[in-house]
Amino acid sequence: MIEVRPCTPADAAAVSALLGEIGYEVSSQAAAERVLRLNETELDPIFIAGEHSRPLGLIALHRCHMIQYRGPIARITALVVDQRARRRGIGRLLVDHALRWAEQRGCELVELTSALDRAEAHAFYRDLGFEPNSLRFRKSLGN
Repeated sequence: MIEVRPCTPADAAAVSALLGEIGYEVSSQAAAERVLRLNETELDPIFIAGEHSRPLGLIALHRCHMIQYRGPIARITALVVDQRARRRGIGRLLVDHALRWAEQRGCELVELTSALDRAEAHAFYRDLGFEPNSLRFRKSLGN
């Protein structure tokens, strides 16, 4: 049975491997430091989906207030399922967990961004009821 639980620094190797699958190179040491830092905020939870103590996916969230919204919102900042475990409902399980977490904390909506070239992910998000509504722009500050 697949279970969802909070991510801890002990999951760093799995976090590093999962993020690598979607193009983010993060060492295990950096993953451990980031998980620890994000867990301390209480606004940036990370959850791991696993089976028999084997991490199969993760979802990371950020709860924040924005001037344009009445209440807080939650943003899915990362979602990845191990490529060998895809099409088993793990992504849906993680998103459902995130939606419950956000609702329990009074969020009025949940949003996410997805790279333009991830057509399968876009179809997945639409199937879950997410609607496209904007185009994100970014500029690196060279830090």
